[in-house]
Amino acid sequence: MKKISIIISLLATAFLASCGSEDTKKAVDNTAAITVTVSQISENTNSPLLSVSGKIQSEKSATLSTRMMGFVTNVPVNVGDKVSNGQLLVAINNDDLQAKKAQVNASILEATAAFKNAEKDYNRFKNLFQDKSASQKEFDDVTAHYQMAKARLEAANQMKNEINSQFAYTNITAPFSGVITAKMIEKGDMANPGQPLISMEAPGNFEVIAMVPESEISVIKQGISVDVSIKSINETVKGIVKEVSTSSKNTGGQYLVKIQLTKTPNTILSGMFATVQFPVAKTAKSNSILIPKDVIISNGQLSGVYTVSQSNTAILRWLTLGKSYGNQVEVLSGLNANESYIVSANGKLFNGAKVSIQ
Repeated sequence: MKKISIIISLLATAFLASCGSEDTKKAVDNTAAITVTVSQISENTNSPLLSVSGKIQSEKSATLSTRMMGFVTNVPVNVGDKVSNGQLLVAINNDDLQAKKAQVNASILEATAAFKNAEKDYNRFKNLFQDKSASQKEFDDVTAHYQMAKARLEAANQMKNEINSQFAYTNITAPFSGVITAKMIEKGDMANPGQPLISMEAPGNFEVIAMVPESEISVIKQGISVDVSIKSINETVKGIVKEVSTSSKNTGGQYLVKIQLTKTPNTILSGMFATVQFPVAKTAKSNSILIPKDVIISNGQLSGVYTVSQSNTAILRWLTLGKSYGNQVEVLSGLNANESYIVSANGKLFNGAKVSIQ
């Protein structure tokens, strides 16, 4: 009996030893680490100065349309073409207007002949009336006929002016010298009243459109100088606040501010994103944390961001988010200053994935 107990004890010890060796083998992870890029939240990110996101646009731009309906017969420009003031951009078929113009010209000839005849009768009866050779009624009838003939001629001439003004909407020309930025119609298409046809802008003079939250708009004044940082070209230029909206009715609680750029490098293009830093202190709490919206991981109503643990593994950290500021969002909880978060990865991230910081 004692021998059997010893044998069972030895077998149990061997089984536990084998299990331990299997666990040790399983603990060894030979998968390759995912290369990631991280960004650290520093005190500089939470600058006491007010910074908002904005977008660059040309000071002079136009989207052209027509008041006429008709087939497009010619579009002699393309996107990127430089055009001069008055240059033809879109031509619309105007055969019906040509026919109306011919009719109006014929009516003008008829009205002119009738007016001249009535004018002769008026002058003749005026002299007869003065010589008392014509009655008052005869003179009144001739005067009325003369005035009606004159009115018909004036109406025909005004109709001609209306037709001529409509011809301007069949030949769309450039209102200023600039560059074509969008072309929404081609030859053979049907143009409709109010339909956008061509967009253009004058290069060289740019402005920034920024949206300032309601908690900060009270400190923004017209005429103050600001710094405008354009990350895509790694440039910082000066600007001056030229317009401050006093209503956020149609902008979701944010106020539109226009900044005129005082210096525009040749590398600046319309549509680039920029960060505007106003030389005023934040009125809201200065310890708020802002991170880019494109690093947020969404799962239903949950929002989070991947961070890197001390053992170089990815950890999904759930966050509580606050207000949005352009392409950034405020983090109310879940992430602290001086912590890092993953911006990009060369593979699919998941909780516990091995990572290597680039």
